[in-house]
Amino acid sequence: MHAPLLSRAILTALAAGQGVVPLFIDLNRTHATNPLWPGHSRFHVVWQTFTQTMASAVIVALLWWSGSGAGSRFDLAALLTAVPLAGFLTALFARRLYAGALHDPNGIAPARIRTRGRIIEIDMNLALVVMAVVLLGFAVLIF
Repeated sequence: MHAPLLSRAILTALAAGQGVVPLFIDLNRTHATNPLWPGHSRFHVVWQTFTQTMASAVIVALLWWSGSGAGSRFDLAALLTAVPLAGFLTALFARRLYAGALHDPNGIAPARIRTRGRIIEIDMNLALVVMAVVLLGFAVLIF
């Protein structure tokens, strides 16, 4: 597989993941229908989920639309794929300002790894975002 095709495939997988995975993770009892969340918070997560799903569809269309300007469309698709990742990282680093947390007790628990007598918790969202940033960087680099 040559580099531009591999780059588009990686970006397609990232964009599709950003658009499809939240439909399953966020539109359920841990988020959108969580009775412990205020109604306005549930509204925002549903809004965010469907916005991301629609944006991801646009990204995939940009990547596979035939015709001239494929390089520019790839660049735009990469930028649009990076926006939610940057938003996540901004929220991560700013969470002390708004008393935010990566997970809550009735949500998806972090992975627990025992090492040298200690237990390390790894938030799965954070792990996925870091992996996505690395893959996105690789896709852009080889395009």
